[in-house]
Order: sequence, then structure tokens, then C-alpha cells
Amino acid sequence: MDPQVAVEVPLLGDERHKNWAKVVYSVDTSVSSGWAYDGEFVAAGAIQDVPVGGVLLVYGERGSRANPVIEARVYQINPEGSLSERALGKGRGWARTIRDTVEQLLSEDALKPLVDLSGYADVEMIEELTRRGYRVEREGSE
Repeated sequence: MDPQVAVEVPLLGDERHKNWAKVVYSVDTSVSSGWAYDGEFVAAGAIQDVPVGGVLLVYGERGSRANPVIEARVYQINPEGSLSERALGKGRGWARTIRDTVEQLLSEDALKPLVDLSGYADVEMIEELTRRGYRVEREGSE
């Protein structure tokens, strides 16, 4: 199971219209609508626990009920609880517009976010790696 992190899930559009968010686990490429995205719904406009490195799809509508303006955004979930926007889809074709990006983010070849180790001193990291059985040498030292 992936580690979880608390993030503030954006609310797109107007609260009076449709809006939702989903952590996406897979994509059905035979479907070009919102039904292509399989995953777990989370509350939009609220703080939610989601998997680090996961893909978050947020959908919202604004404008009139007769002519809603549709917007969908795809985010990658970062280890420190921030979101990095990766795709934007607008209008009735939003689902197909973002599909390739979502597929790439979910692929095994996609880069997973790295944990930021810059706050640790070199000696602390060396001690931990040594404790785990690794031999650590500084480059250029003999």
C-alpha cells in the first residue's frame, strides 16, 4: 500500500453545479467519457488522505444549467502534500483530452515522486544506510 498524505483537493467550478474528485487507478481506453476513469471518489474542496504519487482527477462545472462550462484538471500528488497540475481539459471533450496524460502518469514507466532528503545531514543518511547494511563512500575519497 502506498503511503498516504493529506492534501487539499481543489473545488472546480461552482458548488451549485456538478463537481467531484477521484483518485484514478486505471483508464479504460475503449471509453472516451468520464466513465473511462476507474478509481476512488474523494471530497472536492476538502482535505483528504490520498496516496503519494497518485493521480487525482478533479471535475467541475460553472455557468448556467443550460450551458455549463466544464473543466477537468489532472494532478500528481506530491510527498509533502502539494499537487502538481499535469493536464487540463475543457468542454464536452474533456475526458478524451486528458486521457493520454493520465495513462502516462499511471504507467509503470512514469517517474514516481522522490522523497525530499535535503533536510537530513550527510552523516544521518550514511548512518541509516550503514545500519541497513550498505557500504557508503564519498566520491573522490580513497
